Amino acid sequence: MNGRISSLRTWILIFALALATRMKADPVDWVNLDIGTGSGPIGYGGTMPFVTPPFGMTNWTAQTRQNKVSGVSYKYEDTTISGFIGTHQPAIWMGDYGYVTLMPEIDDIKIKPEERKLGFTHSDEIARPDYYSVWMNAGGSRKIRTEMTATTRCAYLRFTFPANGSSSVVVEASRPGVAGFAHVDAAAQEITGYNPDRMDSNLGPMSLPNFKGYFVIQFHKAFNGSGTFGPTAGQHAPSTGAYASFKTTEGEVIEARVGTSFISVEQARQNLKAEIPRWNFAAVQQALRSSWDEKLGRVAVEGATDDQRRIVYTALYHALLYPRVFSEQGHYYSAFDDKVHKGESYNAYSIWDTFRAEHSLLTLLAPERIDGMIEALLQDYQEGGWMPKWPNPSYTNIMIGTHADSLVAEAIRKGFKGFDYNLAWDAVYKDAMTPPDGDTTRRWADREPHTPYEGRGGLTYLKTLGYVPTDKTAEAASRTLEDSYDDWCVAQIAKALGKTREYQFFLKRSLNYQHLFNKTTGFMQARNADGSWASPDAGWTEGNTWVYTWAVMHDLPGLMQLMGGKERYNSELDQHFSGGHNVHSNEPSHHYGYLYDYSGQPWKTQAKVREIAAAEYANLPSGIDGDDDCGQMSAWYLFTAMGFYPVNPASGNYMIGSPLFNKMSLRLANGKVFTVSARNNSEKNVYIQSALLNGKPLTVPVIRYEDIVGGASLQLVMGASPSGWAADWKPVALSGLVTQE
Repeated sequence: MNGRISSLRTWILIFALALATRMKADPVDWVNLDIGTGSGPIGYGGTMPFVTPPFGMTNWTAQTRQNKVSGVSYKYEDTTISGFIGTHQPAIWMGDYGYVTLMPEIDDIKIKPEERKLGFTHSDEIARPDYYSVWMNAGGSRKIRTEMTATTRCAYLRFTFPANGSSSVVVEASRPGVAGFAHVDAAAQEITGYNPDRMDSNLGPMSLPNFKGYFVIQFHKAFNGSGTFGPTAGQHAPSTGAYASFKTTEGEVIEARVGTSFISVEQARQNLKAEIPRWNFAAVQQALRSSWDEKLGRVAVEGATDDQRRIVYTALYHALLYPRVFSEQGHYYSAFDDKVHKGESYNAYSIWDTFRAEHSLLTLLAPERIDGMIEALLQDYQEGGWMPKWPNPSYTNIMIGTHADSLVAEAIRKGFKGFDYNLAWDAVYKDAMTPPDGDTTRRWADREPHTPYEGRGGLTYLKTLGYVPTDKTAEAASRTLEDSYDDWCVAQIAKALGKTREYQFFLKRSLNYQHLFNKTTGFMQARNADGSWASPDAGWTEGNTWVYTWAVMHDLPGLMQLMGGKERYNSELDQHFSGGHNVHSNEPSHHYGYLYDYSGQPWKTQAKVREIAAAEYANLPSGIDGDDDCGQMSAWYLFTAMGFYPVNPASGNYMIGSPLFNKMSLRLANGKVFTVSARNNSEKNVYIQSALLNGKPLTVPVIRYEDIVGGASLQLVMGASPSGWAADWKPVALSGLVTQE
């Protein structure tokens, strides 16, 4: 008996210690950087374990494979590391630019990635937003350790060497075929350089003579030897770079500070001086950890399992990476006019993806950055002629629509005032009214006549026909539908500026989606220029008629009327889900789970969003279905976990779903706290039975932006069976707001 009691006491002590550890864990400790880096039953891997601050300009990661377009630098399944890279690659299918790679070595200098790579295991790896460490096998029993931490534009690395004859750090400035530059100043214990590579160039060989990714690397110990490598006359070296060698004893640590810049080597040095002025790795790491804990700590969760908690905080980490800072001490390089300007800038907006929920999330969790992010888009408009849709770092012509219009409309709707509203109007009006081939003022095409930047493709046809014809323009059906939403956004901006005529004009034009509704089939369908119906499979962007029929996020009541009412709408929506047409890994489907809220069956939304969250997210390397698309996949999960989602982000309204946990709280920048509590919540109790907002009955499946930032309390009672809560809501169709001429 005594033995059993002793054993029981031991287990109680272990449990208590584990619980105490969990209670003391900082938010950053719940981030699992492996999520999204590997392939498996849910996703295929498209994120990387970045050491970087929120919105950091340069991200740092171990490099397990060559960084390239349609690839990433780090893949969970890989077993070797060839370097530690400062990267600007924002997504699996976008290219890198302005990168620099460091790799510790022993014995001979090895400059080719396949020759210098070293084996590692994940058991020898620590990966957190504030710190990365790995032990690599250097042959026999010898191992080399690399540690990294970072600031917005800089990094701090430590290399621990074994006993050996020669220890070195190789710096790869550019890849084969790219004319990079590296220079060694042994007296200053410094390596500098740059590369002008932009692997994402969908616009062809852009003329940007001033574009370069600059770096300065400073070592804390004097060199024992150094040199550079690269192409020489009659030769084609594998890359351009340099190396520094050191006399080391077993276990000795070599420290390196790296500054990056898009302005100059000297600016990289100034960035380093400002952000890492002293040789103190622990201080830099603690500052980075604190910056993440402050941001991640704005979200609190009760009633989540450990796995769920890791998914929540990893999603929050991913959502706070983009758009990235692109300015340096009051200046920024613009790839839109190839000049340096005064001011603040951001880059890496995957707007076709992120306008849906990511930017809406940032208005709640990082409102201090919204004005700067919108201002950056307007600067791009001034410097390049258009607001971009996917800057990396300049125009890329990727995706359709001009959804920067949505970002501007949402910021104005939510009361952000730190940018020029009249300039914003000029930018969105140009998007809506100037065809890509009709701008005679200031075009990207003036510098790049082979491939002009495309705003709204097919806009000339849309202005005359009311739709983009598929026999004249690629992806025409998707363009028509997405342009309709953007026109609604432009209308809201006009309304805010008191432009009544323009408001009515664009509001009416936002009904253009109706031209594609085929009443015979009950689906959206592309049309030819003569008005005839095209093939149901024609004219779509990363989707089909099932994916795009409910794309009318600004007028779902109007779509319901076109379909013949709620019964047909709900029946078709049921078939959409039961037939496997909902592809959550791609963004056009992200709002579909919430569409039953509009049609008197909100209990179906409550069940469906729970089902999607469980199927598409997990605490696994494959735990995101597809790549994260600069935070959009993660933003969907975070909103869904809280129990609501911005179906029309620029409206300021959020449709209510089914919160995943007992309670979630948002600590807002204004000092207030917004909470969602769900009594009786469980995996089976997914249905809302009743709701109170600030103690008063809530009978519609909608909360407003003002409710959230006002620090409201949303109290839900959950149950195992559907109820009639919010089933009587009757949203108004847009056609009733349009003045008929």
